[in-house]
Amino acid sequence: MGVAGSFPGFAGRPPGPVLDRDEADRALARLGAEYEAIETSLLALQDHAGRRLLEGAELTGVTQDRWAATEQSITLLWRCFDAYEDALTEARAVRARRRHPDREDLLALTELLCGQGVTVAGPGAARARSVTGPAVLSERFSLQELVARMNELYAGALDMVVASDSVWSALPARIDLLAAELRRTASLAYSVGVRPGEHPAGDDLESITHELTALRAQVISDPLAFWLPGPGSAAPGSGRPDTTRYDRAARALEDVRREIEAVLAVRQDAEQRLVRLRDVLSRADRTLSEARSARGEVLAKIAASEVPVVSGPPTALQERLAAASDYRRHAQWHRLSPLLETLEREAEDELLRARESLTSVTAPLAVRAELRGRLDAYRAKAARHGLAEDPLLIERYDAARRMLWSAPCDLRVAGQAVLRFQQAAAELLTPQRPPGPEDRRGGQGETP
Repeated sequence: MGVAGSFPGFAGRPPGPVLDRDEADRALARLGAEYEAIETSLLALQDHAGRRLLEGAELTGVTQDRWAATEQSITLLWRCFDAYEDALTEARAVRARRRHPDREDLLALTELLCGQGVTVAGPGAARARSVTGPAVLSERFSLQELVARMNELYAGALDMVVASDSVWSALPARIDLLAAELRRTASLAYSVGVRPGEHPAGDDLESITHELTALRAQVISDPLAFWLPGPGSAAPGSGRPDTTRYDRAARALEDVRREIEAVLAVRQDAEQRLVRLRDVLSRADRTLSEARSARGEVLAKIAASEVPVVSGPPTALQERLAAASDYRRHAQWHRLSPLLETLEREAEDELLRARESLTSVTAPLAVRAELRGRLDAYRAKAARHGLAEDPLLIERYDAARRMLWSAPCDLRVAGQAVLRFQQAAAELLTPQRPPGPEDRRGGQGETP
């Protein structure tokens, strides 16, 4: 896949004193090793899968512009390498003239190895276009400068190739897997009647399909539009693919899939849910019927009482329940799912309202029952203490009982009668304290 990084740096000395034989031999050995490393890196770049894909792809956008510039950089890189190779070959030829080079040979080696004697021709050789004039058609380098220039060109080309290859290696395969999941979800959706234009989830599936198709086409033609360079890193290919659009489509598909699963669950337990709904509405209807009957009883038996009106049966809910049953018979699960959820919530609310209505209507009867119970309880207590035949208690008990067991019953007056009986019983049940010494001396004692 290629060798990441730059070429080894040139270790020779800048132009200066003439090299001696040993220095020249060491420089040539380094240059030879450098040549091998540079050639290996260039051949790896040439064979890089990303570069081959870039050459054969129909590019657009950022990638098209970057690849056009990178192709020129690679061409210039090879031109620089050829010039480097020629300079090395010439230096080796000078050194091979004689076993012990004379001063002229050493001067030539010094110039070749340390001087700016390498010329790279062509309009792409310049680093930048002059601000005040045309681009330089050729440029001279020392071998050290030439290696630095090749490092710069190689790093830029490798960065572009690696970035494109990383995006192509990551995103298209993930998009294809998501598209396969999308097809499976769409098949399930179709089986339960979820289609575009008929259900929001169907519209979402259609939108996700268009998004994945467009996303894959753009990733293939413009991979660098989906590349996020690493922060502050100079290493070629440092960064990661931008998966924002892919992640958004994956989340949207997951939401739709959960909704389709909910519809499938409806298909499995629809009958049980419909039975429960009928039961809840039946209980609500019976409770309202009981409340209406109780209201008539209250109006007949309780005087001067404001009794709330009881509403009629939940006809609208019954009609929607019938529609839900019709959806089930015709396997319209996408329509049945939201309707069942709404009906279940509203049916429970209707039952609660019916119970509250019954409680409100029967409140006067409950008050009468409480007064009756209190009256009988105090009478039983008085009887246990031997006061059953007390004339006052008999009189007040009979008065209270006539009011509570007559129709219509005035609860306010009956309540006062029960209270009078209760007070009389309490006074008779309270023990009398005998007079104390203070009473005999005319002091103030407590009133029994």
